[in-house]
Amino acid sequence: MSAEAVPESQRISIDELRTLFLFESLTDEQLGWLAREGTVEAYDDVVFTEGDEAVCCYILLTGGLRMCKLSHGEEVEINRSTQRGVYAGAVTAFLGADERKSYNATMRVLEPSTFFVITAETMATMMNQWFPMAVHLIDGFVQGMRRTNETMGERERLLALGSLSAGLTHELNNPAAAAVRASATLRQRVAGMRSKLGMLADGTLDATKLHEIVELQEAAVERLAKTVGKEVSPLELSDAEDILADWLDEHDVRASWDVAPVLAAAGLDVPWMENVLTAVGPDYLEGAVRWLMYTVDTESLMNEIDDSVTRISTLVGAAKQYSQIDRAPFQVVDLRELLKSTLVMMSGKLQGIEVVKDFDPELPAIPAYAAELNQVWTNIIDNAVGAMNGSGTLTLRTRRDGHYAVVEIGDTGPGIPAEIKRRIFEPFFTTKPIGEGTGLGLDISWRIVVKKHHGDLRVDSDPGKTVFKIVLPLDPQQEIEAQANLI
Repeated sequence: MSAEAVPESQRISIDELRTLFLFESLTDEQLGWLAREGTVEAYDDVVFTEGDEAVCCYILLTGGLRMCKLSHGEEVEINRSTQRGVYAGAVTAFLGADERKSYNATMRVLEPSTFFVITAETMATMMNQWFPMAVHLIDGFVQGMRRTNETMGERERLLALGSLSAGLTHELNNPAAAAVRASATLRQRVAGMRSKLGMLADGTLDATKLHEIVELQEAAVERLAKTVGKEVSPLELSDAEDILADWLDEHDVRASWDVAPVLAAAGLDVPWMENVLTAVGPDYLEGAVRWLMYTVDTESLMNEIDDSVTRISTLVGAAKQYSQIDRAPFQVVDLRELLKSTLVMMSGKLQGIEVVKDFDPELPAIPAYAAELNQVWTNIIDNAVGAMNGSGTLTLRTRRDGHYAVVEIGDTGPGIPAEIKRRIFEPFFTTKPIGEGTGLGLDISWRIVVKKHHGDLRVDSDPGKTVFKIVLPLDPQQEIEAQANLI
C-alpha cells in the first residue's frame, strides 16, 4: 500500500516517531521514510500468535501488551508492559530468513491498544542500509553462538556417551570375568567327576548301589535348586559347615574342610549324609561324597555361568534400548523401559545411591523420539547424582495426568538456590567448575521435551528435595492441533 493510500488515521508523524526510544537518534530523512513505510494499527485482543509466520514488527504507542508462550497445552504469561515504545514481533528480520520464520510467542493486549507497525522487509531494509556494521556484528554474534552451541552440544553428547561406555564396559567386564573363572573351574570339576566315576564303577560296586548314588545325585541337585535365593546368615552357614566337617572326620573322609563348605551351601546336612552312608557303605563313602561334591559344585558353576551370561545379555539389551539401534527415530515407546535402560547404562555412577522406582503399570506407551528422551533422563539423573555427592536417594516416578504422561526424577541433594533456579535452563549456564560442565545438559533437555515433543519441563526444589517434572503428551499430534486452535 502506497503512502497516499494509507488513511490519515493510520499515519504517524515524524515528531511522534521521534518520541519512541527506538527512533530518537534517527535523522528527519530516516524518520520520514519510516513514517511512509509503517502504519498505525489498533488491536483489542490478539496481535500475533506463536508459531505463525513472523511478518511484522510492532512498537507500542498506547495501551499495554502481554507476551505468552504455550506450555502443557496452556498459555503462560512471560512478560507484560505498558511502556510506550516497547517492541515485539519480527525484530530480528535483518538477520536473514532463518531468523524470522515464526513468532516465538503470542502477543495480546491488556486493553485496546495501538501500535506502529512495520513489515519484516522494512525492518531488514532499515537495519541493513542504516546500520550495516551493527548488523554484521549482531549476525556474527548470533552465528558464533549457534556454532558454539552446536559444537558444545556435540561435545556434551560425546562426553556423556564416553562416560556411559566406560560404565557399560566395566559392568560387562564383571559378569564376563565371572563366566571365564567359572568355566575354568568347571573344567577341573568335570575332570574330577570322570576320575571318581571310574573308581565307583570299577566293578566292585553293584548296580543297585550305583543306582542309589545316581538318585542321591539328583536329590542333591534338587536340594541345591531350592537353596538358590534362600537367605542364610553367615553364622548359620558356618555352624552347618562345622557340624558337617565333624561328621566327615568321624567317617574318615579326607580334607573335610574342603568338602563341607560345598555340601553345606547346597543344604546337605548330617541326616542327608547318613543316607549316603547307608546307600554305599563305609568303604565307598569318600568316593561317593566327593562325587556328590563335584555334582553340587558343577551345578553351582553352571548357575553362575548362566547368571553371568544373562547379565551380559541384559546389559547388551539395555544398551540397545538406550541407543535405539535398528529402531525408527519416532516410535511408540514405553517410558518405563526407557528409564530402566538408562538406569542400567548409568549403574556405574549410581554406586552408593538408593534408587526408588515408582512406575505406574497403567501408563500407556506414547509416540516419541526414544533415543532423545533417554538423553533427557541421562542429563537429569547425572545432575541429581552429582548434587547428592555419592549418597542419597534417587526417585523415578511415572504417572498419567489426563492427556499427558508425567515423569518425575527426584533427588535428596541440597536443592537449587532460588537465584540459580530461574537460570538452570539457560544455554551455557553451569554451577560446575570450569572444564567439568558445559551448561548445555538442561538446555538440550528443555529443547527435546518442549520443542520436539511439545511437552513441558519444570523443576521444584527445596533443601533435601529436588524434583524435575517432564510432561509429555500422550498424543503429540492432538497437542499440536490443540495449540494451533487455542487462540
